[in-house]
Amino acid sequence: MRILIAAVADALLVLVFVLIGRRSHDESDALLGLLTTLWPFLAAAAVGWLVSLGWRRPFALVPTGVVVWVSTVVVGMLLRLASGQGVQPSFVVVTAVVLAVFLVGWRAVLLLVRRLRARRRGDSRDDTSTSDTSAAGSGRMEA
Repeated sequence: MRILIAAVADALLVLVFVLIGRRSHDESDALLGLLTTLWPFLAAAAVGWLVSLGWRRPFALVPTGVVVWVSTVVVGMLLRLASGQGVQPSFVVVTAVVLAVFLVGWRAVLLLVRRLRARRRGDSRDDTSTSDTSAAGSGRMEA
């Protein structure tokens, strides 16, 4: 269930990014236009999940969050180029920043909430670990 939640969260945030971008440029809300803009980024996010083995630690900032973010930006732009869509430098910068806030940000917020809850309970375990036993003691930031 955790894998599904994280994957859907990433996909929905990529969709929100595309919707915001299309709205800010007064592009039509036609389904075909939306899908044309969306598919490179969704495919790239899926690549990030595969490369990071995201199903092992779906809420982890590192590697999952960062790899999914970088992949979504880099592979997404390459797919846009390959499909004849525009890739302006300013678009790349905005895409990188917004998707960092979205794809890494929700995991960072989750990590912060878990750390605050652990402190409130007086939990003495390592702040960088979670219920993911694979991350315990690894020193990696995990949400």
